[in-house]
Amino acid sequence: METVQTLTRPRTTVARSEWDMVTLRLGGELLAIDTAMLREVLEPGAITRVPNAPPFATGLLNVRGTVVPLTDLRIPLRMPVGPPDADTRILVLDLELAGSPAVVGILAEQVHEVSKISAATLEDVPAVGARWPRSYVRAVGRKGDRFFIIPDIDAIFAAYLAEADDAAPQLS
Repeated sequence: METVQTLTRPRTTVARSEWDMVTLRLGGELLAIDTAMLREVLEPGAITRVPNAPPFATGLLNVRGTVVPLTDLRIPLRMPVGPPDADTRILVLDLELAGSPAVVGILAEQVHEVSKISAATLEDVPAVGARWPRSYVRAVGRKGDRFFIIPDIDAIFAAYLAEADDAAPQLS
């Protein structure tokens, strides 16, 4: 019997037995992100720092004339943050945030490859032993002898937007 995993996106629910995912290193861990949301991978260029911005979203990029917020998944996933190096890349993603299409960049310490990930290799996040918040991880899988995580991009950005709305000054 074939295992089928369901990944829910805001507009669609997709039940498949495998996905094309880009694998990347972040905080010393291996992550996988569905290529359906990947627009492109860039080498870091000029980043405009935003004063007093939270550590999760500290800068802006110019991607072919479009202003794109740069985010760091290491912050919500509680991973160690190190300085960029020659392997650092930015993944530009097409997402739906607060009901509207959005383009965001996420930092990656290194981008590896696009791989087919089978639902049979995925498991739920363990209740004990994971350093990342379980609500921010869709699944844990195995690639060769290494584990990887599939971050719940929708949940991470929804939490960030809710936190930003709570922190916004109220005008009376």
